Amino acid sequence: MSVRLSLLAILDQGPCYGYQLRAEFDRRTGSTWPLNVGQIYNTLERLERDGLVTRSDADERGHVFWRITDAGSQEVIGWLGSPVERGGGTRDELAIKLSLAATLPGVDVAGVIQTQRRATLAQLQSLQRTKYAGQNPDGPEELAWSLVVESMIFAAEAEARWLDHTEQRLMMHPDHAIGLELSTKRPKRGRPAKQGVRA
Repeated sequence: MSVRLSLLAILDQGPCYGYQLRAEFDRRTGSTWPLNVGQIYNTLERLERDGLVTRSDADERGHVFWRITDAGSQEVIGWLGSPVERGGGTRDELAIKLSLAATLPGVDVAGVIQTQRRATLAQLQSLQRTKYAGQNPDGPEELAWSLVVESMIFAAEAEARWLDHTEQRLMMHPDHAIGLELSTKRPKRGRPAKQGVRA
């Protein structure tokens, strides 16, 4: 999630000070991604360095308002008009954990999956209760918040389906594990040599 671009998008609506930016971010995302004020001010200073925002002098209450520049507005337009790029490799801890558990002899992979499934289903139930606890389903804040919560619900449902799929695949292997032994082949130090392009 880009904190930098999220803050710029809020500032594109008008000048804000740090705590106000945090409140606006929380209001628009249902507080599902907590930001601390230090992170906000660090981000604002980097945005200022990059020419995307400017700061005013402190007002009578000591608030320093930040304003977006034309270059910052262009960044927001570009961000909102482009897709979110997903990384090519996975950094999903659960996928890595299960792939390792499935290849380590003696690991109860079915137990690992069951433990995760219970946690995933509990999270899903909690998210569904949260979704239906809203008071004004037609309000703009409720809509913004529900979009984030529904995204989390879909992700939890997908994780539960993936766990079912993984369990079925592992059942095809004896003892529910592939059981890779440590390789006797010594890895080479340094980077792999580049392959030449053949004509």
